[in-house]
Amino acid sequence: MICFDALHPYYLPQYFPVMNELRARGEQVHFVVYKSVEQQGVLDALVAKYQLPVTWVDNEEQALAFYLAKKPTWVIFGNTFEHAEKLKGICRTALMQHGIGPKACYYTVSDSEFDVRFVEGQYRLNRLQQMYPTKQFIDTGYAKLDPIIQGVEPGLDLAALGLDPTKPTLLYAPTFYPSSIEKMAKHWPAEFSEYNILLKPHYFSLSKPAYKKQKQLLEHWASFDNAYLATAEQANLLPFMASADLLISDASSALFEFAALDKPVVWCDFYHLRWSYRGIFKFRFNQRMDEDLYRYAGVAVHAKTYKMLKSVVDQQISEPDSFASQRAQYTYELAGNVDGRCSERIVNFLLSE
Repeated sequence: MICFDALHPYYLPQYFPVMNELRARGEQVHFVVYKSVEQQGVLDALVAKYQLPVTWVDNEEQALAFYLAKKPTWVIFGNTFEHAEKLKGICRTALMQHGIGPKACYYTVSDSEFDVRFVEGQYRLNRLQQMYPTKQFIDTGYAKLDPIIQGVEPGLDLAALGLDPTKPTLLYAPTFYPSSIEKMAKHWPAEFSEYNILLKPHYFSLSKPAYKKQKQLLEHWASFDNAYLATAEQANLLPFMASADLLISDASSALFEFAALDKPVVWCDFYHLRWSYRGIFKFRFNQRMDEDLYRYAGVAVHAKTYKMLKSVVDQQISEPDSFASQRAQYTYELAGNVDGRCSERIVNFLLSE
């Protein structure tokens, strides 16, 4: 049995292609899913939709007890796990980081005691190996994108969502912090009336009380005829990426995932910072973001302010190939080989071990 540790709902889309490959080879899979007062309805819907064999836990201690009792062949994690060292000799552990964005945690999470980490491309493998010379890293690529590359992800039915299929479609997929949401104009969908707008925020923006103002803005934008706000149950970004012609985002994993599909991206350089991240405290923001934020800034055209956003979007829609060479270069370094076979390589390694 191979287990997937799902601390948050947004880990699941990364796991599903690997799950499908394992099932296709007759392997037994099992999900350990953490209960959430804020997200239980979402989790229940995902478990039912994908018919996941699941054990529910309240915390990492309960998850550890399950792994110690069941002794699976592998446990795959999407983030750090405090008790990973206690699983040595019981089962093998692997890390599949749930995103490929520029945040420093992409690297620091490898400080956990996993047996192996699957990574995306030689640049990141080499950098991780320099940081953690005694750990094992395997370059497999980014499995989450496999269904789109394979052509098995059909995308959304825009007409069924009340949108106009003849219009170009924009995907606005901001992260929760630091976010551009608070800096967008209150009636911005009206200013982009010639486009469909898919609003797909991080689920924290819809579920956590700390971000209730973001939720209010998102729900207001969804009231416009040309906009659609993803429900919390629509946790998978893939159908939205498959349906969109252009992505608007800030420093998020979604930005690099969309660029890996060779579609134009607009990177918002305007975002709201809490007072504790401004002025003399800006060092906290710099610690949160990784140097890759600046190294890979050329993957997209940038909107330095909201006022610049419309003209930048219009230009990229009319010239979608203008950043194609940059996307190809940076995708190779950040996402590795985007050939639809990443999950196959991961499973090959799991079963060979």
